Amino acid sequence: MGLPDVGTSDGELVRRVLAGDVGAYAHLVARYRDRLGRYAVHMLGNREDAEETLQDTFVRAHRSLARCDDPDRFGAWLWGILVNRCRTAGARAARFRRLFVSDPGKLAQASVPGDHEGAEWSEVVRWALARLAPQYREAFLLKYAEELDYEAMARLTGAGVSALKMRVKRARERLKVLLREVERV
Repeated sequence: MGLPDVGTSDGELVRRVLAGDVGAYAHLVARYRDRLGRYAVHMLGNREDAEETLQDTFVRAHRSLARCDDPDRFGAWLWGILVNRCRTAGARAARFRRLFVSDPGKLAQASVPGDHEGAEWSEVVRWALARLAPQYREAFLLKYAEELDYEAMARLTGAGVSALKMRVKRARERLKVLLREVERV
C-alpha cells in the first residue's frame, strides 16, 4: 500500500489503520513527530526523556486508536495523550531528583550560563523553563511554542480558560525574573 499522500486527512489515515494498514500509522507518526517532540523536550528538559515519552505516546495512541471518538480530530487526541505522558514523566523525574540530590544548597549555587548568544542563549532559556512549575511551563509552551489558543489549551489540559490565562501570566512573570538574574551574572 505504501504511505498515503500528504493531503490525506487524519480521519482517513485513522480509518485505514483500523482497517489494518500499518503504513497509514507510520504516516501519522511522521506528520506529528517533530512538533510533539519539540513540546516534549521543552516540557521534560532533555532529549532522552522526551524521546522516550514521545515513543510511549505513539505506542499508547496506536493501542487505543479504536477509542479515538473523532478520527478527524486525531491530532488533538494525540496531543492530549502527550500532555498526560509528559506530566507523568515529569513527576517521575522530580521524584527521582529528590531521591538523589544530597545538597540542595550546592545545587542552588551552581553556575548558570551567562552568554546570551545563539545556542548558549537557548540553554539559558531551557534552564529558565525548567525552573517553572510544571503547570506553568506546560501552559507557557502550549501558548507560545505551539501557538494554541486558550480554548484548544483547555481541551488538551482539562484546565479552565481563566486558569490557563493565569498560568501563562505567572509563567511570563517568573521567566522575566529568572532571565534578569542570568543577565546580572
